[in-house]
Amino acid sequence: MIIIVLVIMLLISLITDIKNRKILNSVTLPSILIAFLYHLISNGFGGLLFSGKGFLVGLGLLIIPYLLGGMGAGDVKLLAAIGSLMGTIFVFYSFIYTALIGGAIALVLIIKKKGFINIIKSTLFNVVFFRNDLGSMIIAKDKESIISFPYGVPIVLGTLCTLVWGGF
Repeated sequence: MIIIVLVIMLLISLITDIKNRKILNSVTLPSILIAFLYHLISNGFGGLLFSGKGFLVGLGLLIIPYLLGGMGAGDVKLLAAIGSLMGTIFVFYSFIYTALIGGAIALVLIIKKKGFINIIKSTLFNVVFFRNDLGSMIIAKDKESIISFPYGVPIVLGTLCTLVWGGF
């Protein structure tokens, strides 16, 4: 039952994040409530702790990137909902898969926008001449050079990877 709630939440979040760049509170918050109630009813106070710890780990993993402006609050609430549904270990592995998938997507978008040859030239120049502005290749200097994508996509894909393959 809880896996059905997870998959429905993930599919709706994937669609809304791709279409509108939003992960809806009307999807994540009821999922969190369902998780707390389900685990409380099925396992008592221990189940509530299981769900609560998963919620806090999911929240904690993305709160700093959110506070730094790197992602939206919906992404944070989505990972917190995943944690409350599935627990701490599951949400941690989902986060690892998410980071790998998100990094791969970001790398492809950076290469596509800036050009592979230009990135290689710039990196080699900065390394050979010991320049300390290596981060400037990734960190945007102006609004036109910002590269963004809906991070709900890697969260959903990372969670599905964990659901299918489990941990490492």
